[in-house]
Amino acid sequence: MVCPYQWDIPGGVQSHVRDLAETLIAAGHRVSVLAPGDEDAPGRPDYVVAAGKAVPIPYNGSVARLQFGLVSASRVRRWLKQGSFDVVHVHEPAPPSLSLLTVLLADVPLVATFHAAASRSRFLAMFDGVVQAVLERLSGRIAVSQAARKLIVEHLGADAVVIPNGVAVAHFAGAEPLPGYPRDPGLGGTLGFIGRYDEPRKGMSILLEAMQQLVLHRPGVQLLVAGKGDEAAFTAGLPAGLADNVTLLGLLSEADKASLLRSVDAYVAPNTGGESFGIILLEAMAAGTAIVASDLQAFRLVLEDGRCGLLFGNRDVAELARSLDRVLADPDLRGQLTQASAEVVRPYDWGVVAAQVLRVYEIAMAAYVPG
Repeated sequence: MVCPYQWDIPGGVQSHVRDLAETLIAAGHRVSVLAPGDEDAPGRPDYVVAAGKAVPIPYNGSVARLQFGLVSASRVRRWLKQGSFDVVHVHEPAPPSLSLLTVLLADVPLVATFHAAASRSRFLAMFDGVVQAVLERLSGRIAVSQAARKLIVEHLGADAVVIPNGVAVAHFAGAEPLPGYPRDPGLGGTLGFIGRYDEPRKGMSILLEAMQQLVLHRPGVQLLVAGKGDEAAFTAGLPAGLADNVTLLGLLSEADKASLLRSVDAYVAPNTGGESFGIILLEAMAAGTAIVASDLQAFRLVLEDGRCGLLFGNRDVAELARSLDRVLADPDLRGQLTQASAEVVRPYDWGVVAAQVLRVYEIAMAAYVPG
C-alpha cells in the first residue's frame, strides 16, 4: 500500500491505511506500506517503509504533507522492485504524491482509494491529463463514501465501488474510560472533541461559541479537546468564562483516544465542510457515545439522517448549543442514539471492510494485463 501523507502526523488517511494494513497482516497477508516520513522516527511499525521528508501543500481545505520529485521516484522504484507485490493499493492518487508516482511507475495490478470529497479539486483541475492517465492504469477504484465517488464521477467521468472506512469495533467498545471519568451527570455533563482544533473547517470556533451559551445554564459542563494544534494560542484565545470548562489533552494514542470516547456523555463534530466520511463518528458510535454533528452530507449518511446522532445546521451556533443541552439533559435520548449506533456500526468493522477490499484486489489481479 502507498500512503501519500506523512506517516507520523495523525490524519484520517494515515489511520485508514494503518488499520487496513494491520487487519490484512493479522489475516496472514504480507503487507508493506510506503509513506513519507523520517527513517529514524520512533514508533514506526515494521511494515512501514519511510520514504523521507515531505513538504506541506494546501489540499482539501487543510495542509497535507506530501512527497514528490525525482528522488521520491527512485525510492518508489526501489520499493516496487524489492517488494515483488501481487497488487499495489494506492491512496489519494490525484495530488502530486508517492501515490501518483507509484501509479505512473508500477507494472503490477493497481487499486486506488479516493478519500477526498471536496466540491471541486484543485489538483484534479490542474493535472487533468495526468489524472486521466492514472485512471487508465488502475485495475480497481474504491471511494470511501458516496461523496467521494461523486467527485470521481463529476471530475473524471469514471466510477468506483464504495467501500467505507473501517473501525475496530471491539477496541472502542471495550476501552476503559480515562481516570476520573465519566463524571457525575449532576456536574453538567462532559463533551468530547478530537481533531486539529486550529484548522478552521474542523469547527472549533463554532463549538466554543456554543459553549459560551451552554455554560449560562450548565456552568459545570466540561469539554475535553484532544488533537494537534497550537496549544498556547488555543488557551490564550479561549472566550471569557470558558477557562474552567475546557481541558486540552494534546495528541492521544489510539488507546487513549478510545478511552476519551468512553469518558464523555456526547461527542461533538462541528465540522464545516470538506469531510468525505467521518471516521471519528464511527469510532464514537463503536464506543457507545452519543453524537452531535454538523448536518454535512457525509455525516448525515453515517448517522442515518439523525437516527444515530443529533444533527444541527452547519455553522448554526444557537442550534448546536440547543442540541448539546438536549442530549446532556436526556439520558433516555442518549440511550436511544447509542443503541441505534451499535447496530449501524457493525458492518463497518474492519474485518467486514477488509474482506470487501480483498475482493477488489482479486478482481484487479484477474483483470490485469501486463505492459
